Amino acid sequence: MKQKRMALSICLVAMGICINYVGGQLALMMKLPIYLDSIGTILVSSLLGPIYGMLTPFISGVMMAFTGDIYSLYFAPVGMILGLVSGFVLKKIQKIGLSLLLVTLIITIPGTVVCSIINAILFDGVTSSGSTVLVQFLRNTPLGITGAIFVVQVITDYLDRFISLALVMMVRKRISNIAVLPHKA
Repeated sequence: MKQKRMALSICLVAMGICINYVGGQLALMMKLPIYLDSIGTILVSSLLGPIYGMLTPFISGVMMAFTGDIYSLYFAPVGMILGLVSGFVLKKIQKIGLSLLLVTLIITIPGTVVCSIINAILFDGVTSSGSTVLVQFLRNTPLGITGAIFVVQVITDYLDRFISLALVMMVRKRISNIAVLPHKA
């Protein structure tokens, strides 16, 4: 029984990695101001818990870095924070019943702070994401580069996480009656 649970966990992580990869590549190709590379992370962390939720974006970031988007490697810690936080938060919301808007805010803020710092220090606001255009537009306002990065990051991360979380909740609702999931890590 333990081997079956481990096999299912590995398959779910692999599926999450694939979802992250496809979503991230789609967003890059279309130059969207959102990222779509965290749907798999949120799904895995909601099904398996925070440890697997952290593993998924780490592997996704490495894969994307080696297949065309080097920036993904630098931002892998952001996904890992999202996996950690969403793994804990999504476990609790079933008991508390928080709104999707509030849950999105809770899982977004920690990663957004880290993402803004990485973006400001390492990249001066210029990354492969479509949100770079917004940062460059706002950098000459009184916000300055750091303020512009943070404002754009909060807005784009929140929108990205809201879409991702809404999709994950729809999937979870559909599979809740048909799947026996392994215990959370």
